[in-house]
Amino acid sequence: MVLLSFDTEEFDVPREHGVELPFDRMVAISVEGTTRILDCLAAHGAIRATFFCTADFAEHAPEVMARIAREGHEIASHGCSHWSFKTEDLARSKERLEALTGKPVVGYRQARMMPVDEGEIARAGYRYNSSLNPTCIPGRYMHLSTPRTPFMKEGVLQIPASVTPWLRFPLFWLSYHNLPAGLYRALARRTLNHDGHLSIYFHPWEFYELGDHPELRMPFIIRNNSGEKMVKRLGELIDDLKRRGHRFGTYREFAEQKYSELLNK
Repeated sequence: MVLLSFDTEEFDVPREHGVELPFDRMVAISVEGTTRILDCLAAHGAIRATFFCTADFAEHAPEVMARIAREGHEIASHGCSHWSFKTEDLARSKERLEALTGKPVVGYRQARMMPVDEGEIARAGYRYNSSLNPTCIPGRYMHLSTPRTPFMKEGVLQIPASVTPWLRFPLFWLSYHNLPAGLYRALARRTLNHDGHLSIYFHPWEFYELGDHPELRMPFIIRNNSGEKMVKRLGELIDDLKRRGHRFGTYREFAEQKYSELLNK
């Protein structure tokens, strides 16, 4: 199963580079990107994905949130704010998203894939957590000793981001921006065939024309192939995997399948 996900948050990346944006503009950029993503998913066969949303973004973008739900995608939690975190945000973000959507929220992903207490995840009522990138990225992650495929921890199913089986090369968003597109897709297929699933994630602001906005001070590796180029790459990835007979599903569906497998062992 192909697990396609989008960390749907207010666009706060410029803050890491000394640029302060009004909150309304952060939201507007992510709304534009999310709209392009939804259009792309619809155009390539009504592919269903999981949108990990911050409550702050969701409450300020009700129309795009309604469209996400209406088109059959899963809404999971990405915390309250993308910039700050308190333990109580685990339960609070779930409550806010459920109040907005009227549907249960069972999945969580910590902002920037940072560590989070699994006991608190369980106490907040989540069934799965997808906050682990099991690779080494200098200055961000050092997770070479963690499992690279799903596992249970404190009663919560962990669904790590996919990395290649041998060198643990990360298949997250930044790789698809900067690798030759065909090479990325080949690595993704190899990983999918080896593991039986593929867990990859992107952000709405990647689908915004970052190259047209030097005032945002985005590094080249982030703005490279952004905007419509990234829409094209996403569509090509979907078509490539569909053509080879792979099925797309939400993280919730995958988690339910894994729980069933564990119960039947």
